[in-house]
Amino acid sequence: MSSLPARADGTRAEILRAAACLFRDRGYHAATVRDIAAVAKMKAGSIYYHFASKDEILAEVLDLGIERIHAAVRDALAALPPKSSSIEAIETAIRVHLEILLRYGDFTSANIRVYGQIPEAARRRSHPVRQAYADCWTALLTRACRDGVVRGDIGVKMLRLLLVGSMNWTVEWYKADRGPVEDIAGSVSKLFFEGVLTPEARTRWLRRRGKRA
Repeated sequence: MSSLPARADGTRAEILRAAACLFRDRGYHAATVRDIAAVAKMKAGSIYYHFASKDEILAEVLDLGIERIHAAVRDALAALPPKSSSIEAIETAIRVHLEILLRYGDFTSANIRVYGQIPEAARRRSHPVRQAYADCWTALLTRACRDGVVRGDIGVKMLRLLLVGSMNWTVEWYKADRGPVEDIAGSVSKLFFEGVLTPEARTRWLRRRGKRA
């Protein structure tokens, strides 16, 4: 399993890794504290020295899954050349989102798969972290609209929901034998941009893709 941020280390980290794996594979309700303890190779009662409840474990798994993707996307965007276009920024965010989601997966996959199953209180607790990442995508798409490269007849919120939702759904069908993640990212970019770019921006984007091929 992949590494955790520094704030989750030692025994606590092992519990979180075990929980992420079980939430991903079994769902929230079917994964018990006893199951998590067994995977973490500890007694069930010992978990309560680190977490008050399964819901508290869940909350941290959810936050870590989103934080990992958000941090990677943020760093990749910051590394782009200063004069990069809004289209290049969105392409970069698509690629990195899918790379982290599909390659380094227990926490990110668990987040996508169990969110619809969890108690309302857990959703409320996770909302600020999820909203911060949503705001990142809103800013990218708003910039593209402002630059005049994205059609103005589709709202930014709808664009974000459709794009990020379609990427997140890949955890349900992706297998390594389906090809490199880069190819899937390219397909997502192609489908998205061919649908939402203005005619002039689409022509420029296709020309640039042709030069890279």
